[in-house]
Amino acid sequence: MQLICPVCASSLYQQERNLRCENNHSFDAARQGYWNLLLAHKKRSKDPGDNPEMVQARRAFLSQGHYQALSNRINELATQACKTIEAPRIMDMGCGEGYYTERLSEHLKTAGVCADLAGLDISKHAVKAACNRSKQITWLVASGANAPVPEHSLDLQLVLFSRLMPEALARTMKPGSTLLVAWPGEDHLRELREQIYSQIRESQFDPAETLKDYFTLTSVETVNTDFHLNSPEQISSLLAMTPHGQRLNQSARDKICALKTLDLTLDVKLGLFTRL
Repeated sequence: MQLICPVCASSLYQQERNLRCENNHSFDAARQGYWNLLLAHKKRSKDPGDNPEMVQARRAFLSQGHYQALSNRINELATQACKTIEAPRIMDMGCGEGYYTERLSEHLKTAGVCADLAGLDISKHAVKAACNRSKQITWLVASGANAPVPEHSLDLQLVLFSRLMPEALARTMKPGSTLLVAWPGEDHLRELREQIYSQIRESQFDPAETLKDYFTLTSVETVNTDFHLNSPEQISSLLAMTPHGQRLNQSARDKICALKTLDLTLDVKLGLFTRL
């Protein structure tokens, strides 16, 4: 993946475990293999993004396969979007601990697509965990608002349950390229939300409206399936990885985590958008 310097936006060139630009800004690879291109003065906090506990919970939950059907459909749509492009450049924006990114990488290989794939997240804890999944993917600690890739260089970008930043996303994408967005449907984890909130508020989120200045909606579909958690440990992992779990007081958390089983609904929208 071609990268640019987060200081001056010049091209970065790799020599072994070092990246350097023409202005002699230099970045060493972390021991785990990722590149940290998040400048200190660009951080909004000392340790932005998911903390180690949230990363561990997300990995524990996703490894159980409850979201595999969603991942499979993401892989199919992504592969279809770039199958006619030679060596497509793909970014998973907000990749977290790499579950979806790694599975996409394997699916692309099976489909015979030789892709240049990168995963970016602002959390160094998430990216450290992602490095354990694959050494063939370029893993980046960076801000999505200033992704360290050249303008108009990406053929496909994925934003899965992450914040949409239309102008920043558009800057890195080629005209006519594809943006794949995943966001919760009305019934997503409804059973869990009913355990937490006295009243369920329906989301008014409309990505097409958010993205309209730079992207046009090509298609939208829903992945909907039921899944079952059969232990307090599984329920606790789900709680720890969702925004809902972050809003609980301890007594409410203890009550939910005491449940032995929980039947849930996965309800996720997948939208394909074309860069104008």
